[in-house]
Amino acid sequence: MTLEELNTFVTTQANVSMEAYYWWCTAFMVIIHVGFLMYEVGATRMKNAVSSGVKNLLAFAFMIPTFWLFGWYIYLAFPAGFVPIDLEGYGTPWNVSMGPMLSDQATGVFWAAFTLFACTTASIFSGAVIERIRLSAFTFLAVILGSVVWIIGASWGWHPDGWLVTGFGYHDVGAAGVVHTIAGWFAFGVLLNLGPRIGKYNEDGTANEIEGHSLVSSFIGLLMLIVGFFGFLGGCLIWAGSDLGGWINIYGAPATLSSFAFNTLMGLSGGMIGAFWYSKGNPFWMMSGGLAGIFICAGGLDIWYPGFAFIMGVVAGIVIIPANNWLHNTFKIDDCVGAVSVHGVSGILGVLVVGIFAAGYPASGDIPPTSFVGQLVGAITMIATGFIPGYVISLAMKSMGWLRVPDEVQMAGIDSAELGLKAYQER
Repeated sequence: MTLEELNTFVTTQANVSMEAYYWWCTAFMVIIHVGFLMYEVGATRMKNAVSSGVKNLLAFAFMIPTFWLFGWYIYLAFPAGFVPIDLEGYGTPWNVSMGPMLSDQATGVFWAAFTLFACTTASIFSGAVIERIRLSAFTFLAVILGSVVWIIGASWGWHPDGWLVTGFGYHDVGAAGVVHTIAGWFAFGVLLNLGPRIGKYNEDGTANEIEGHSLVSSFIGLLMLIVGFFGFLGGCLIWAGSDLGGWINIYGAPATLSSFAFNTLMGLSGGMIGAFWYSKGNPFWMMSGGLAGIFICAGGLDIWYPGFAFIMGVVAGIVIIPANNWLHNTFKIDDCVGAVSVHGVSGILGVLVVGIFAAGYPASGDIPPTSFVGQLVGAITMIATGFIPGYVISLAMKSMGWLRVPDEVQMAGIDSAELGLKAYQER
């Protein structure tokens, strides 16, 4: 074998390995949606359990074709802002790149991974609005969030040519901002217009606890979410080939799976412990705190020391509870699973801590080093990117009477009133 043939063989093997890696990352990300479905159904009263499950499945089904039609193109075309760059059709569904080319071992698996990221944003939003949103309204908003809104944020803050990256050194390898912040604050914008469930608030403004029908289902769902997020976070790394140093992060800088493993697990455990302690043993918040612990570490998974990731996890597990209470008491929203706090607040913290504790971290190529100002600009951008379309679009839907089911349907339960089904049949 000549040297040229050897190099060709090594390159082909590296591409095949990369292709297989993203294939399995995508498969694991599907488990996220199994987890969200079980988590959300368990947090729902029995009369709405079927509709909650259907809502998750519809979002998943609609996200795939819409992300193929225009979501992937948005990521590639808008890194500079709202004016698209000329891609000569690349990334559009009629371009040869979006089909089964034997010479292309990257586009399909990257598209699949990003599609599952999009589905994740929809699932984050889903739990916040259970038991009173119309199925059609939710599906429409989920497509807007997953195939348009979050991917614009990703184009700005994940794309190597994104204006936040090249102009401010924005660092967010595990999507604390581009996924969790955007999805959390999109949900907040919708919640302001959707209103609370009947019976959530009394006339004097005090809140009532509306409990779901299966805490056990929610437990299992949350644990499955954690399994799925290993695929999600693994998909935030890129195999560049052994000749280029192995793994790189989304910005092209060297990274390792070891750093992701250390910090994901340490943040998870810290979040569970912090939330369990602060909530005085509330099991729901314990598991949600574990997720928050991962999200606060997500922006710098490639650089944190594991002991510090644990401390940040503890902080996130504590913070999300008073943050959730403040949001409810101040705005009278009804965030059924604490999504705005767990994802939106933890996501902001995950972006900002990089600017505080990793300022000056060198980036690849011509990208500026990280800074607090850059991370602050990124956090504000991600909040606005999520909140503004969530609020404006849902306000328009509310004015058309499309957003919320009628009160009589909510009282009877969406399952029987709209679907003619029951989650559990009587024996």
